[in-house]
Amino acid sequence: MKKPWRKEKKENTLREVYASVGVPEGGNWWNKLWAFTGPGIMIAVGYIDPGNWATDIAGGAKFGYTLLSVILISNVFAVILQHLSLKLGVATERDLAQSCRDHYSSVVNFFLWILCEVAIAACDLAEVIGSAIALNLLFGIPITWGILITVVDVLLILMLQARGFRKLESVVGALVIIIFGCFLYEIILSKPEISPMLQGLLPKKEILHNPEMLYIAIGILGATVMPHNLYLHSSIVQTRNYRRNPEGKGEAIKYATIDSTFSLFMAFFINAAILIVAAATFHTTGNFGVAEIDEAYKMLTPLLGTSLASIMFAVALLASGINSTITGTLAGQIVMEGFLNIRLRPWLRRLVTRLVAIIPALLVSIIYGESGMAKLLILSQVVLSMQLSFAVVPLVVFTNDKLKMGSFVNGKILKSVAWLVSVIIILLNIYLLYQTFLEEL
Repeated sequence: MKKPWRKEKKENTLREVYASVGVPEGGNWWNKLWAFTGPGIMIAVGYIDPGNWATDIAGGAKFGYTLLSVILISNVFAVILQHLSLKLGVATERDLAQSCRDHYSSVVNFFLWILCEVAIAACDLAEVIGSAIALNLLFGIPITWGILITVVDVLLILMLQARGFRKLESVVGALVIIIFGCFLYEIILSKPEISPMLQGLLPKKEILHNPEMLYIAIGILGATVMPHNLYLHSSIVQTRNYRRNPEGKGEAIKYATIDSTFSLFMAFFINAAILIVAAATFHTTGNFGVAEIDEAYKMLTPLLGTSLASIMFAVALLASGINSTITGTLAGQIVMEGFLNIRLRPWLRRLVTRLVAIIPALLVSIIYGESGMAKLLILSQVVLSMQLSFAVVPLVVFTNDKLKMGSFVNGKILKSVAWLVSVIIILLNIYLLYQTFLEEL
């Protein structure tokens, strides 16, 4: 299963943008930080994709602000794991997929690649559904047609990346700001109670004692850390043209970690905002059963007294779907090149990824209609949960290994924290899967 650590002949994933973003040799602290700003924003997208919306809405509507602490804990876990991911990419000059290929046998690598491709398809499925629902809510476009329209995303991504990676990051960042702005407006409009909201950030014992609350809490936690993000971050952090020596790498890790941490706390605000709006709008008015995106959209206008509330909600959902498409398809390119060293033309890779997601979504929308979309969205998150441990464990193993990381190996405290986070995530995902399939039986 395991083979001696080796580094194959140097090749880079996303080689067309490798070391393409300049980093000033001198300059002040802000200039250097700005040069490294971008990958973190793209990673943050995975934490606010449409797959997270349903659990946040359900948690806020049913339990008020209580589960805000779960979103905060999930975000702390994400900060730790994404730090390990970027550190692996910078220190070894290999992304997570390449590191697996260096370390494991061809059979194990093929197995890991298949699992990762399934996870990316599941993630893309959530993005397709989210975008289609948003188009339906905003323009009345039938879900089936909305799914087909998402193919246009492929052309958008090709056009953006051809203009440079920095342009791609800028568009993603602009869409994140739109989502941020939409939910800032929703929070102001919904007028949440400050004291209960702040208290919700503190973990409560009742989360563990209430089975229904625990189930939603695990759903929030389990769906937060996206496996494809760990592969993606370890690769795109290498788009910066920092010095490939110990000093340059140390500087790159420092600034990339600041970028990642800040971006993930922006994602925390958005996830928390979805739950806060649901709590302030639905829970306080006795609408505890709101759990689906389209249902929340329809109820925002009458409860908040303005149609703009629903429009902003749908605009944020559409921006989230488009953004997630960009990062998901990039991750697909990275894992194929990293695990198998196969380089397809970008348009072909993205078209295949999108078709794998569109076909099941189309079939469900045609056979079951809109009601089937919610179940398919939940299924996509379950599939992501199943794959997560197969990305987290290698990442922790590699970054704990001095032979691979050299002077950048995790310290004793970080090693312990990384394993603790990994074990918690794995156990909670196992429980989530058990409960999900138990309900289906």
